[in-house]
Amino acid sequence: MRGDQGLQQNAVNAARGMGVRKFGSGEKVKPASIYSMFLRIFDHARTEWKSLAIALASIILISLLEFVVPQLTKYTIDTVIPGKLFGKLALIGAGVLGAAIALGILRYLSTSVMASIGQKVLYKLRNDLYRHLQRLDVAYYDRNRTGDLMSRVTNDVSILQQLISSSMMQLFTDVFTFTAIAVYMLAIDWKLTVLLLATFPFMIWTTRLFGKRIRASFRKVQESLADVSDHLQTTLTGIRLVKSFTAEDFEAERFSERTQRNMDANVQVVRLRAMYEPIIDFINFAGLAIVLVFGAWLVMKDAMTVGTVVAFIAYLRLLQNPVRHFSRILNTIQQAAAAYERVMEVLNTKAIITDKPNAIELPPANGRILFRDVSFSYSQAAHSEVLRGFNLELKPGEVTALVGSSGSGKTTIAHLVTRFYDVQDGSVTVDGRDVRDVTLHSLREQIGIVSQDIVLFNGTIEENIRYGHQDATDEEVRAAAEAANAAEFIQVFPEGYRTQIGERGVRLSGGQKQRISIARAILKNPKIIILDEATASLDTESEQLIQAALAKLLKGRTCLVIAHRLSTIQQADHIYVLENGQIEEHGTHDELLERRGRYRELYELQFPAATDSASI
Repeated sequence: MRGDQGLQQNAVNAARGMGVRKFGSGEKVKPASIYSMFLRIFDHARTEWKSLAIALASIILISLLEFVVPQLTKYTIDTVIPGKLFGKLALIGAGVLGAAIALGILRYLSTSVMASIGQKVLYKLRNDLYRHLQRLDVAYYDRNRTGDLMSRVTNDVSILQQLISSSMMQLFTDVFTFTAIAVYMLAIDWKLTVLLLATFPFMIWTTRLFGKRIRASFRKVQESLADVSDHLQTTLTGIRLVKSFTAEDFEAERFSERTQRNMDANVQVVRLRAMYEPIIDFINFAGLAIVLVFGAWLVMKDAMTVGTVVAFIAYLRLLQNPVRHFSRILNTIQQAAAAYERVMEVLNTKAIITDKPNAIELPPANGRILFRDVSFSYSQAAHSEVLRGFNLELKPGEVTALVGSSGSGKTTIAHLVTRFYDVQDGSVTVDGRDVRDVTLHSLREQIGIVSQDIVLFNGTIEENIRYGHQDATDEEVRAAAEAANAAEFIQVFPEGYRTQIGERGVRLSGGQKQRISIARAILKNPKIIILDEATASLDTESEQLIQAALAKLLKGRTCLVIAHRLSTIQQADHIYVLENGQIEEHGTHDELLERRGRYRELYELQFPAATDSASI
């Protein structure tokens, strides 16, 4: 790892080591309420108003049909049986079966419609989350783990989908049914109904008490699951390193520790539910006892018929079903609330590096880049500045090279030109315009980067080259590959440009990957090129091929070269030697050798034979 990147990573690791979970600018994000969760879900779902109307109509019809069977029961006991109305039995049976068929059809309709709405809301929310992640600045990704962010986009959003597709439908149905039945029961016998409803405040209090604890427990479940996801992402992408160090058992043990935490968190949720549901059931049985005792007393006093009591018990069960359902739905709601909080932590994060309200488009650049009194630090710790009062000029159409010890600030300079980070003091300008005053898109579309850390996507060679210019023709892609000296090895593959290269280009050699990244930069055709140790890890043959490709790439462009291998920069127009965030010396290759300063020391370390022969 390069030195100044190491300083950056140390600051990040220090924050993580202290248990700090930062999002955005580091401000604490207020936990999202269940109300705000439902409000946002509705905001996404309201465009599906026709489907919502169908679901709502189904809910109303389901609730009305729920009244039919108890009424038929009451009529049978109070009228048909005493009057021996045998002719009515077939109609009663048909009525019960008809109600059952209608309920089945309506429940299928409502469930399928809500599932469709849920998937569409999930689609919109996940896309919103991904787009927001794309807008966040590089510093955000320094502070947060990739696996955790992946878990938020996949697992957490999927949990919300479960709430929308099934639980919300059940919740709305139960609320409507509960209200309708409670009103009807009050009309039949308000005293008995009031006695029955007296048990519900205890249910509400119990639900609120356990709800907070279950939600907190589910938060731990989601966080521990994110740890598992992060560990998987890290170890599977680095499987060659794991195997080369025979660390399979070590990683398996670390994975086991994370899954153990996830298991313990899930067990805690189950225990809370195991305590909550029996309490709710006891309160429900208390309500049944009230109806049986008081109802029987009224029948014996001839104040109520047996059929009415039976119907009342049936309605009681319908009244209690929403409570039973809610005790189960509570599990989903609290799990969704915990997931929603994690999603909102990302969505509420504001990017630090953004366009100013009055930002302008950067005109086609000439390529003059000027650092003026720049100071920059990756952390707020004292004496942690990477650059202090730094000044540098990159002239249009010339190659400027930066060399120096690890941690001297070379890569940081490249990050500031692309505005991956903003300076704390001073300014960075392109053609006299501060990079903070122009739009990020217009700035970065005129800069090409070829790095030692090559990023290739799982796809074809052609797709990876075309990433530099999505609308490029096949001819332009092939021309870029030829300019990068990549066409020869590409044509050797049976499928040529349509060859699948695997994750991170695993099927290619280091030199082949680098030539594809150069072809990608050539296709982009930027005015400003940044080469960040582009040949540092290559063999001599690959380096020579890439140097030839780079010569074509750099022609007529402003180029910033960051290098450890001094053989790659001997033809540079200007070479600057950095130490501790300051320029120690500068000049051409020959001028710096003659001065016998820091550059000469670095050169002698890399080419002792050349310097010995030169001194003879």
